[in-house]
Amino acid sequence: MSSELRYTANTQLEHLHARYTGTGHADLTKYDWLTHQHRDTLSSIVGHPTLTAYLAIADGACTGRVKYEMTEKMLQPCGPPPRKDDD
Repeated sequence: MSSELRYTANTQLEHLHARYTGTGHADLTKYDWLTHQHRDTLSSIVGHPTLTAYLAIADGACTGRVKYEMTEKMLQPCGPPPRKDDD
């Protein structure tokens, strides 16, 4: 019985990972996860004109400037990646 539950849980998890790429995996670091979250948020803001207009009004800038700044932030939203220790 428990092996069937484990198999079902694993197949459901694999299906979830295949369908939604941002769900991560076991080897995903905190930095990578945060980077994905920030990029998803920024792309959502750029993709929805009402959110872009809202931020433009709040910042006192034009919507083109807000889109440009959000797109530039997508390159490294959390700063440079941390150094990896090769021990």
